[in-house]
Amino acid sequence: MEPPTSSRMNSRKRRKDGSGPNGATELDGIPQKMSRRSFGLREPAPFSDEVEIDYSKPYIRVTFEEAMRGTPLDRPVRVYADGIFDLFHSGHARALMQAKNLFPNTYLIVGVCSDELTHNFKGFTVMNENERYDAVQHCRYVDEVVRNAPWTLTPEFLAEHRIDFVAHDDIPYSSAGSDDVYKHIKEAGMFAPTQRTEGISTSDIITRIVRDYDVYARRNLQRGYTAKELNVSFINEKKYHLQERVDKVKKRVKDVEEKSKEFVQKVEEKSIDLIQKWEEKSREFIGNFLEMFGPEGALKHMLKEGKGRMLQAISPKQSPSSSPTHDRSPSPSFRWPFSTKTPPSSPVNRSRNESAVTYDISEDEED
Repeated sequence: MEPPTSSRMNSRKRRKDGSGPNGATELDGIPQKMSRRSFGLREPAPFSDEVEIDYSKPYIRVTFEEAMRGTPLDRPVRVYADGIFDLFHSGHARALMQAKNLFPNTYLIVGVCSDELTHNFKGFTVMNENERYDAVQHCRYVDEVVRNAPWTLTPEFLAEHRIDFVAHDDIPYSSAGSDDVYKHIKEAGMFAPTQRTEGISTSDIITRIVRDYDVYARRNLQRGYTAKELNVSFINEKKYHLQERVDKVKKRVKDVEEKSKEFVQKVEEKSIDLIQKWEEKSREFIGNFLEMFGPEGALKHMLKEGKGRMLQAISPKQSPSSSPTHDRSPSPSFRWPFSTKTPPSSPVNRSRNESAVTYDISEDEED
């Protein structure tokens, strides 16, 4: 009891200081922290015939108000919940969790009906009674298990196990010629309702198995079960084996298709990368080509410079202006000898003479 006291003292100090975690006050809506407790069960819940009950103390039921306020540690509220618990699932566990948390101090007793009662009043079960007892024993919320629990609760049974309240969902449970087997419990004020978990039940699980029967039969045949153990005929056994082979072939084809898609995708990604790199390199090549061979490229300037050098090397050098000049006499004109005039020409020679041209032969040409 000391840790809760210290926590209360610390909370009082925080209220006096006016600040809590991160400077917040109690008025900010931050819930007060409670001491953390964990209970770990190392063994399954015992059976009722293995538990000693002190019958020296009288059996006096507690009222609902007393149970809600909290009872002494040596006098927990004894809550009883019963059921078939076939194919024990989370819906069963949640119902037992609600029964366990009905009151601050609860001792949960769970009754499990036998195979004989269940088969007579409800139907065939998947798990036998021993398997169902064992499943409930290993639920963490259960404190005690009653084997071969009665289908209808009698006053003698309630007094024998000193039950204060009976927990079950509030939906009327019609069975054994009665509209609600918990009617007399409700009238006595001993009924504590719980809520069902939607979406899961033993009937739902069985429905899934029946709906996908072929799938589960093929799976169990593959795992080594015989057709006799599965109550499968010879023809169905061969059909299941054939379907299994076909499914394997389909799976292989699907794997090949997926691998081929991955390969094609990788090739496309690489081709896109190559195209992008080629485009980048092609722009670089084109730019370099234009810089070299374009209209204003480096090659044109090189050719111009080379042409100028070639012309400069081929053309003669001009004589210097300071060198003396030589006076040259004009070249004599060619004339007909022994005559100052052009001789007359005959009509035949006129055409020839007309085509004749007088040339002045210079000294340069003579050279």
